[in-house]
Amino acid sequence: MRQSRVQQLFFTASLLSAFLSPDLAFAQTVVGGLPPNAHARPYGSGWQCDFGYREMNMDCVAIQVPANGHVVDFSFGRGWECDRRYRVSAQECVEVDIPENAHSAGSSNGGRGWECDRGYRAVSEVCAAVKVPENGYLTDSTYGNGWECDRGFRVTGAACLAIFVPANAYLDDSGKRWKCERGFRANADLCVRVEIPQNAYLDPFGEWRCERGYRRLGSSCIKLDIPARAHITGAGDSWECNQPYRRQADACIPSY
Repeated sequence: MRQSRVQQLFFTASLLSAFLSPDLAFAQTVVGGLPPNAHARPYGSGWQCDFGYREMNMDCVAIQVPANGHVVDFSFGRGWECDRRYRVSAQECVEVDIPENAHSAGSSNGGRGWECDRGYRAVSEVCAAVKVPENGYLTDSTYGNGWECDRGFRVTGAACLAIFVPANAYLDDSGKRWKCERGFRANADLCVRVEIPQNAYLDPFGEWRCERGYRRLGSSCIKLDIPARAHITGAGDSWECNQPYRRQADACIPSY
């Protein structure tokens, strides 16, 4: 009984010590001790290599950084990147040869390591001037032509040609297309007037609709023939029977 009591007190003291000194308790969870150039993980158990080292065969070996390179804190890849104005070539960092009309760009993960200035684009290993046609302007895009046409003009090959806007039309917000004015509709390259029949009106979309109490029939609006005990529906182009009547042909009869 005395021995069991002593063991219980020792166990309780160990738990209290772990609670009061979590670093000590954490260090005790590392299995097999720490290899050189390693430290205990901040969370959980085990260990991890110090900055500038990586795990290999349960050991921490130094990352071999070439000249003009630097160590990076990534757990994947080479573990190093090239300095600015240098790029990766095999396992080395070689100096970037920046052509005229270009500037240094990110090159740590490969690539040329330079980009052309605005108004120029890469052609092989040089930066050639972008040829902007008349009625065009430079863009910031590195894709496509590198230029766009002014409002009212459209790209046609390597030129900007004026957009033909017919009578009763206007350029839309893009400046590349035209739309017909209200009351007109597109027909090929023209805007023709919308013919509004009697007892009709133009809706917000520029199409005609029949007035309330009329219904569309072809290109005309005919008056609804509403029987007794009926009313016009909310849409305004048909009718339905009042309660408690029901429709039978063109009349409203009692439901019972």
